[in-house]
Amino acid sequence: MDRPRFRGRAALRHLAAPALALAVVAALPLTRPADTPAAAAPPPEFQSVSVNYGLPSGATVKGQFLSYNDFHGAIDPPAGSGAVVNASGTSTPAGGVEYLATYLKQLRAQAKTEGRSTLTVGAGDLIGATPLVSAAFHDEPTIELMNQIGLQVSSVGNHEFDEGVDELLRLQRGGCHPVDGCQDGDGFGGAKFTYLAANTIDNRTKLPILPPIDIKLVNGVPVGFVGMTLEGTAGIVNPAGIKNVHFTDEITTANKWGNLLKLFGVKAQVLLVHEGGSQATATPTPGVSDCTGFSGPIVPIVAGLNPEFGLVVSGHTHRFYSCTLPNKNGKSVVTSAGTNGQLITDIDYAVDRRTGRFSEITAKNVIVENGVPDGNGGWQKDANGVYLKNPATVDAAAKKIADKYRTAVAPIANRVVGRITADITRTATPAGESPLGDVIADAQLARTTGDGAQIALMNPGGIRADFDAEASAGGEANGEVTYGEAFTVQPFNNLVVTQTFTGAQLKAVLEQQFAGHNGQTTTKMLQVSNGFTYTWSASAALGSKVSNLALNGTPIDPAASYRLTTNDFLANGGDGFSALTAGTGRTTAPGFDIDALVAYLGAGAPVAPGPANRITTVG
Repeated sequence: MDRPRFRGRAALRHLAAPALALAVVAALPLTRPADTPAAAAPPPEFQSVSVNYGLPSGATVKGQFLSYNDFHGAIDPPAGSGAVVNASGTSTPAGGVEYLATYLKQLRAQAKTEGRSTLTVGAGDLIGATPLVSAAFHDEPTIELMNQIGLQVSSVGNHEFDEGVDELLRLQRGGCHPVDGCQDGDGFGGAKFTYLAANTIDNRTKLPILPPIDIKLVNGVPVGFVGMTLEGTAGIVNPAGIKNVHFTDEITTANKWGNLLKLFGVKAQVLLVHEGGSQATATPTPGVSDCTGFSGPIVPIVAGLNPEFGLVVSGHTHRFYSCTLPNKNGKSVVTSAGTNGQLITDIDYAVDRRTGRFSEITAKNVIVENGVPDGNGGWQKDANGVYLKNPATVDAAAKKIADKYRTAVAPIANRVVGRITADITRTATPAGESPLGDVIADAQLARTTGDGAQIALMNPGGIRADFDAEASAGGEANGEVTYGEAFTVQPFNNLVVTQTFTGAQLKAVLEQQFAGHNGQTTTKMLQVSNGFTYTWSASAALGSKVSNLALNGTPIDPAASYRLTTNDFLANGGDGFSALTAGTGRTTAPGFDIDALVAYLGAGAPVAPGPANRITTVG
């Protein structure tokens, strides 16, 4: 087994003394040169948001940031309803790493003609919750492709911790997987870009597990980056993988490291943070730069930032926006590029050479188009209604890497494992229940009846895609489901466990679903298996919202015992469900949660969408 290789940039990992910080600033290289341009028409773009910080007091240095977030290993273009970017009433097929690479090259080339050097940055969740083509190889394909397309620095996100801290460190530093080795046979060199983790603190050393900051020189002027995940990461990843770390407050951490950067003359600062917000509508009109209706955790975070943070590249919410928000004593441009590599945020900026501060920032989102125009303002489709892909906008180098892994995984990914009668979606009812949530809970219950299971619960955040009944590029017929499609729906490889709870404990679990419980900021409705029903009240007090619990029509007895199945993420207290750690008599089903779903899909007749009528709500 290869030992992890430590890169020279590891010296940045812990800036423990001012002398070391000065040495780092002095030793940093110039930004890498722009890539060779690819011949193509200028990409479509959303109208920009611009901030002028006042007239510069001297000459300026001009540059460009290209940013994206929440890539989630989307090597292939997204399929189904997620295949398009919807904005201002227009649907544009977008995404796929070969197309992302091309658009990055185009944007860098354009900036170069204007005398701007480019830095390419990310805001976390590059990996994790990934399709099989990446997940089957522990996301090494995604890291290799991020290297290829020129990513230079990124914050970590919560999904970077899906396989635990040690695995994240391996992906940064290189070396073969400790169990599966180097599956592609050619070794793994790790990320050439720098992951930043300023607020992920090792409980033993009291230091960040990865560099908290990075500094790039732009024509001799330093630009500093602070990178971090959301403070709430511990509540949304499997506790088993992060037991030796904790996550600190975003504002305090950003300002702490920003103050150090400022102390050593780095006053143009960028926060890369895996936390975000959203517009009032899921399909905002291009050009909404005043953020009308904008809300979310990123707003108070920006409000507490030092004014040196002129730019905040955000993520996590999978929404796209370019906003201006107030910081502690000024304003910041705040951006997000949606998800799955379907957008790139193109950010032009100027830094005053004398003061070292940003004097101007302009940001716009660019669609990574992958379709073939039909000549009528739309996009060509094949006989099955699938958007055709445009070979003219494919980057050959990125495609070569992607094709290596596509070929390796194809026999597994394209295997038909079952049938469905219609699309099965994650769209929830007002009560919080979805047809696909029903199906997955039923699958886990079926998997564990041998362990005496009577009820199964599934966390909605673990359901990552819809089932689309239409045929796809995998070659299956309408209604057929491939293993790759099933894995995209449920990609975490969680264990399926069954525990014993009293009826009172079961009710306590369900009471933990609602925003406000133990500081939870969102409501997370667990999906439930066939036969189990209950009602919840929006107006009732926390701790008393759930009523009428029943199993097959018989009221749940608070004193009786019931066998309850969940994945191990929930059983370990994930998503804030600490009550699920109180179970006894824990048993583990063979395989993973994906195996339970695959077995259910192939067990007999085609599977229909769940009825989504097991949970009811009242005012």
